[in-house]
This record gives sequence, structure tokens and C-alpha cells, in this order.
Amino acid sequence: MPENAGHPFTVPAIAAEPLDLEFTRPVTIFVGVNGSGKSTLLEAIAALSGFGGDGGNRNYRDSTTVAEERLSQALRASWKPKVSRGFYTRAETIMGLISRIDAFDAQVDYGGRSLTTRSHGEGYLQIFRNRIEGGSGLFVLDEPEAALSPALQIEFLRMIRRAERREDTQFIIATHSPLLMAYPGTTLLHMTDFGIIERPFERTDHFRLLREFYRDPGAFMSSIFDE
Repeated sequence: MPENAGHPFTVPAIAAEPLDLEFTRPVTIFVGVNGSGKSTLLEAIAALSGFGGDGGNRNYRDSTTVAEERLSQALRASWKPKVSRGFYTRAETIMGLISRIDAFDAQVDYGGRSLTTRSHGEGYLQIFRNRIEGGSGLFVLDEPEAALSPALQIEFLRMIRRAERREDTQFIIATHSPLLMAYPGTTLLHMTDFGIIERPFERTDHFRLLREFYRDPGAFMSSIFDE
């Protein structure tokens, strides 16, 4: 990594040496606190794969973020086989992506109903359904749970499982959702101050926190407001 280069190379998980990632399973999930570098790393992976900074497929190359551009230029990728198809969603720009897709092909690809007339979650899930179940390749998805209820997150997981069985897709996901983290057979990578570390789902802070909540919601709520 470049020395004294500023953000994103000051993010501990990204700055730690070596930053050497190998995606050997159909699903890889990155987890970590806000600011740990998950989204920045996914943006760089998406750029290396030929996707635009605001999301979409390889036909969308309309913008990039500064962090994405700097990090992607510092990384090198080796593909087996070379990525030529897939889709990228970025949490911060998903509504703009929905509007662009809606303007181009809603009547053809999305059941003849405008995506903008659906709820945020319905539109989001419809994009996943169309792209994942209707395509193949690499799917780089930043916080796909952002607009999805727990029930829709379960439907999203079923989409991933159906795609995995086709053996023609690879998923790289950043998430805060314990439901997604628990997907069977995933590689779960934690963005930490000591680098990127593989740990089981049960050792995530997300799981531990929600486990305490579900054990005794009343006591949990009392404890977080205890001065």
C-alpha cells in the first residue's frame, strides 16, 4: 500500500499488511463496524471488476468515488475465469440506480410495473430477483439488507442459494445483518484494527449483541440506558 497516502489507506483493516484476499467459496461476506472499510473495499473490488461507482452492471461507468479510485489503482486482481458479467449495488446510491434502471427497462425486465411505484424494499428485491435469478457472474453487494425486512432478507438468501446451485455465480457482500452473516458455507471476513480476519458467525459482535437482546429484551433495554 502507498505510504502516507491518506484515506482509504489509513483505515486499519485496509492498511494492514498483507492485504491478500482469495475468494474460494461462492459467498464471501465482510462484516465490521461503521467506518471499518467494508464499503470502500467493495467499491474497489467493483471497480476492478469493471462496474461503475454508483452501481449497476459493466455498462454503467458513469462515476467513481475518490476512495474507490485510489484503492482500486493500488490493488491487483487475478481472475479464474475473467469477470465479464454480474452486478454491483452501492448502499448510498441505490435509489439513483433504481431510477436509472426504471427509465431504461422497467417495462421489459420488471413485470411492466415501474420500480419507482414500489416500496423501497420491493424495488430493491425486484432488482436482485431480476439480476441474480436472470443472470450469472460476480455480484458485489453493499449492505443489501438496507431496505429489506427480515422476511425479505430470507427471500434474498433463497435467491443466493438458488444461484449457488447453478454454479455460475460469485457473491461478495458487505452487511450488518446477522441473517445474511449466517448463510451456510460462507467465508465470513471481519474488518478489524489488525487486518481482515476470518471468524465464525457466532463470534461477530452483531450476533452477540442480538443474542443478549433476545434473551431478555427488558433487561437489555434497561442496561443500555443505565448511566
